[in-house]
Amino acid sequence: MTKALRILHTAYGLLVFALLFIPAFVLLLWPILRPSHFRWVGMVNRAWARLCFALCFLPVRVTVSPALDRQRQYIFCPNHFSYLDIPTMGLNPVNAIFVGKNDMEKIPLFGFMYRSLHITVNRASLRSRSHTLRRSLQALDEGKSLVIYPEGGIVTTDPPRMAPFKDGAFRAAIEKKVPVVPVTIPYNWKRMPDTPWPLLHAGRVEVIFHDPIETAHRTLDRIDDLKQEVFGVIERELQRHR
Repeated sequence: MTKALRILHTAYGLLVFALLFIPAFVLLLWPILRPSHFRWVGMVNRAWARLCFALCFLPVRVTVSPALDRQRQYIFCPNHFSYLDIPTMGLNPVNAIFVGKNDMEKIPLFGFMYRSLHITVNRASLRSRSHTLRRSLQALDEGKSLVIYPEGGIVTTDPPRMAPFKDGAFRAAIEKKVPVVPVTIPYNWKRMPDTPWPLLHAGRVEVIFHDPIETAHRTLDRIDDLKQEVFGVIERELQRHR
């Protein structure tokens, strides 16, 4: 695909995103007004993501481990190389909310929805990071599953090589004894590279939800072992898809 076609594809994709967001926003007003119905967020996200990818002519393949129980709580930890990873995690078969950077709060209407339903963090602020961890622990107490990008954002400059993982997701998992699910997103760095002007490239979007890693018998002094175990699962899968 030529650059001109990629520009057109990207512009069309942004239009699809904007148009689909309007009915999604209306549906998401329900869990905003009734927080106890937070599972509605995951249901709307799945429908929105599948429709968005279909209308953008990006075929999707979702692989889910048979060991993943859709009725349990998890912390999902995906690699993060592209802005396309956010709608990709909307394909999550388990209803979950996101923990992510507060940059998206600035987007009109979308920002209101995002900060109302999800947990935001200013990674440059120690106070904000501490507050986000407390909110994440509270969300787990409320029965919610979380999506946390353990690299701390799109950090790597050499995809598909991951950046080292931060502690937050794994600290929360150990403290609340919630299993961690490694998630591999192998091709999004090709579908929409992280450049100053990200453009869509044709091809398949794929996401793999691996076996959950239990944390019931883990302690915080072994947090690095958990980080390395999750990192290793994702890294091996990324190598397989090179």
